[in-house]
Amino acid sequence: MNPATISEQLSNASSVPIDVITAIEASRSPIVISHIVPDADALGSMLAVALGWTDKGRIVKASIPESSLSQKLTFMRDHAGVPIATKNDFERADAFIVLDTARKDRCNVGAELRESDWSRGRPIINIDHHATNTRFGNVNWIVDHASSSCELAYLLLRHAERPITPMAASLLYAGTLTDTLGFSLPTTSPDALRAAADLVEIGADVADLGERLFRSHKQSEFDLLRVIYANTKRVGAGRIAYSSASYDEIHNAGCKASDIDDQITVPRSLDGVQLAMLFSEGRPGKTRINFRGSGTVTVLKLAQQFGGGGHAQAAGAILDCGLQEAIDRVIPKAVEFLNDAGNS
Repeated sequence: MNPATISEQLSNASSVPIDVITAIEASRSPIVISHIVPDADALGSMLAVALGWTDKGRIVKASIPESSLSQKLTFMRDHAGVPIATKNDFERADAFIVLDTARKDRCNVGAELRESDWSRGRPIINIDHHATNTRFGNVNWIVDHASSSCELAYLLLRHAERPITPMAASLLYAGTLTDTLGFSLPTTSPDALRAAADLVEIGADVADLGERLFRSHKQSEFDLLRVIYANTKRVGAGRIAYSSASYDEIHNAGCKASDIDDQITVPRSLDGVQLAMLFSEGRPGKTRINFRGSGTVTVLKLAQQFGGGGHAQAAGAILDCGLQEAIDRVIPKAVEFLNDAGNS
């Protein structure tokens, strides 16, 4: 990307608040955090920011509890080489940089810390692209029309004149690529594509990322996909498709709750489907629902009926009940929702 194009993009990013940069610069031992069960966008944005702000006067660590990370994305953590924060690091931290997380109670800090006031009045810098973000930070930068938090992290690093190494570029590219579903969703803006082009020019390894993210299933992940395909059903005159995986089905496949996410693409891929859902019982008596809308159908308000949140066409919720009860509760509401005037 030529300098003029970068300058033009940065000038369009004048909304990057100076107090975000100032707050990060003022820290010396910050911890970067994303949401529970981090996806590629969450991991890419937090790890790239950690790499960009680590220097002689500052050590940035990342909160990634082991059980929260999917098999597919462990390579991002391992390749980045960012130190993983311990409980003692949380005690010593002087700031928290939270990315891609809509609510404080969704921060991926581990069950023990989540039950406590882990920030204890220390600054939280909240950077996100979820429309339902609660502005829980001391400093908030929320851009709900951005393609991804990785796009925001890219702009932040550029605006702050922090380094973007080839490794960081790969991390940011991975998040932008996956959150736009291969640059195929309506959120794929010219700014997102310009950022992606710049990241490739910096050194993002497009071929390796494509292989790891889309063409490298472990046997356990493949076996879980068999379950998702087998359990896929259509309702609502064929306009709604959903699938499910029980606790036993997930664990018998050799997977865990953190391995559930991308499988929503299975029911979503059926021709004519406008609303897709994936029900997964990652823990007994706790069912997560992924919602996806196609075309003009939005799903955020549907997810909010069940205490969830997210984006207009990609949202989620968690119900404190078993798998079948969750299906029985949500499906009628989904059919009713799609039949409403706004989604018919």
